Amino acid sequence: MTCQMVYHNGNCLNTKKPFAHACRLCIESCPHQAISEYRQLEAKHCTECGACMAVCPSDGFVDRTLDKLHDYLVEAKKIVLNCPQAIPSGFEIPCLGILDRDSWMILMLLAKEKPVTIITGVCAECEDRQACAASVQTFKQVHVDWPEHAAVRIQVRPDKEAVEQESIVVPPPAAVPGVEMTGWRQRSREKLEEWLPNLAADETYSIPKYRQWLMEVLAKTFDGKIPFRALSVADSCTSCGVCAAICPQGALQKREVMNSEPEDPEKEDKIASLRLILEPQKCVHCGRCVETCRPKALSFSPKMLSHSFLTGKILIHEGSPRYCSRCGKRIFDNSELCLVCSTSGPDSRGFFTP
Repeated sequence: MTCQMVYHNGNCLNTKKPFAHACRLCIESCPHQAISEYRQLEAKHCTECGACMAVCPSDGFVDRTLDKLHDYLVEAKKIVLNCPQAIPSGFEIPCLGILDRDSWMILMLLAKEKPVTIITGVCAECEDRQACAASVQTFKQVHVDWPEHAAVRIQVRPDKEAVEQESIVVPPPAAVPGVEMTGWRQRSREKLEEWLPNLAADETYSIPKYRQWLMEVLAKTFDGKIPFRALSVADSCTSCGVCAAICPQGALQKREVMNSEPEDPEKEDKIASLRLILEPQKCVHCGRCVETCRPKALSFSPKMLSHSFLTGKILIHEGSPRYCSRCGKRIFDNSELCLVCSTSGPDSRGFFTP
């Protein structure tokens, strides 16, 4: 049987923009050591628990039935999700482990309009209990940040006596204007992907699917707000712009205003001011900007944000770059001198000169 988990190389943060400390969340979180150092998935070891999918911030690993789950969530009058160890009652998901923070908030938003129930087996007896426990911990964190969310029912109803489970029928996706989706064509594509799994692994997109769904559901919620870990900038920011350059998602952008007539022509750069623009929906909280920031001016904090804020562009900082007061070169910390001038005398060339 073909493994349901596929690896989208183009979505991986390490592919989008190399970093000194490469992301290894999928490798470290896999409870069955089914992912190699080169992100190759060993199908015989994979149980499709979804742990790699839940921790990956950019959809590097994705369950191939994810689009069907989206159609079910949107079209079903009542949502019932069950794991393979539970009584088949709705849409079967591989495990609660595939649910990350965004997907839990999607279910909470949908629960305002229709009942949402998750049916599981006895997770403590399942080989994928680590993935399930991690997902439950994520749910608890969302509940702390958003205590007034709509209720999502979770029932434990193991299906121990069933030898063979019935297949789950998912409503077909709505027709797209101008595109004819015939049944035989869709079935042929699914069969071809089953034979050649690599065909399903070449999909690349900038915003993870769960985040896209979250924005879609939030847009339909009147005056709705969700807790989102937004990036904030402290006064210690030196306006160096390194955080924007290192962001693999393009969530942080810098706008530089050049000084056409600088007061000091000896300065290395002629940047008058720098603005940092944040697009929240693109941010996957990988933490590279926080890790790279030398003055430790960046941090994440939960804030209640609406759809307009999450899908817009927010000015989070505006300031002027710093220059060495002695030589005029650009500096990237809160000191008055660059590294060379701070370690040398006023009449010498620095500590590099004997």
